Amino acid sequence: MDGVIEIEGDVAMTATDARARQTERMGTTPGFVAALDQSGGSTPKALKAYGIEPEVYGDDKDKMFDLVHQMRTRIITSPSFTSDHILAAILFEMTMDREIEGIPTADFLWQEKGIVPFLKIDKGLADEESHVRVMKPIPGLDELLHRAVEDKHIFGTKERSVILDDDQDGIKKIVDQQFELGEQVRAAGLVPILEPEVDIHAPNKQKAEERLHGLIREHIDALPLDARIMLKLTIPTTDDLYADFIADPKVLRVVALSGGYSREEANEKLARNHGLIASFSRALAEGLSHGQSQEEFDETLRASIDSIYAASVS
Repeated sequence: MDGVIEIEGDVAMTATDARARQTERMGTTPGFVAALDQSGGSTPKALKAYGIEPEVYGDDKDKMFDLVHQMRTRIITSPSFTSDHILAAILFEMTMDREIEGIPTADFLWQEKGIVPFLKIDKGLADEESHVRVMKPIPGLDELLHRAVEDKHIFGTKERSVILDDDQDGIKKIVDQQFELGEQVRAAGLVPILEPEVDIHAPNKQKAEERLHGLIREHIDALPLDARIMLKLTIPTTDDLYADFIADPKVLRVVALSGGYSREEANEKLARNHGLIASFSRALAEGLSHGQSQEEFDETLRASIDSIYAASVS
C-alpha cells in the first residue's frame, strides 16, 4: 500500500499520502462526481446517445467496448474535464483495466487531473422480487478489491441496486445487502458508495424514500465511529430528506444520480437539496456527439459541467 505512486515536483507521494489527500478532497472540496461507469448492459444506450448506432459494432463486443473507451477517453482528456469542478470519476472495470495516453486510467485521473478514481463493482441486478431488484452475486470480489487497491490505486467502489416501489421487506433486503457489501469493501481498504436507487417512476416514490431513509439511518448508527462510507441516492421528493446523512461524520459525501431526468430537471431538483452533490452519467454526457469537432465537444462538455457544478454547490 505504501509504494510510490505519484511524483509531485521532487516529492515522492506514497499510496498512504495520496489516500489522505483523496479522503480530504472527497469530504470537503466543492464539486461533483462524474459517473463514467456504463457496463455491458448500458453501453449500447450510451453509445447511441453519443451518435454511434449499434450497426457500427454489431455483435462485436470488443469493438463496442473499444468505442466506449474512446468516448470516455475523449471526455477525460478534454480540457473541460478538470478538478476545478469534478471531485471524482466512477469507472467500469474494463475502463480501470485500460489506459489513457499510455497511463492506467485511474492513475491518469489522479496524477494528471487530480480527480479521485472509483470503481463500479456490481454485476447487474437480480430479477424483481418484493418490488426491488437486489444485486446479483459478485464472483471473485475479494480478488477484484485487492487488485483495485494494490495494482490500480482505486479509492472507492460503487454498487447499485434498485427500489421499484414502497415495500418494507424489499427495501430492507436492499439496504441490508448494500451495507453488508459495504463492510466487505471497507475491510479491503476502500470507501464504498452505497447506491440503493429509488426508481423515479415508483408509484409511491416519496413513501419508499422515507422508508429507505429510516433503514439507512439504522445501519449508519450501527457503524463504528471511524467508518467512512458514501451514499448515492435518487434526488428525493421531499427536499433535504437526506440532510442528516450529509451532516453525519461517518458519511464522507452524499451524491445524487440523475435517474432518467433530463440534465435541466435533475439540476433544478438537485439545487433544492443543500449539500447533496451530483453523480451524473447520462446527464453529464447529454449533448455530446462523436461527430462534433474538438472545440464543439469541449464547449458542450464545459457547459454541462458548469451547470452540474452550480447545482451541486447551491
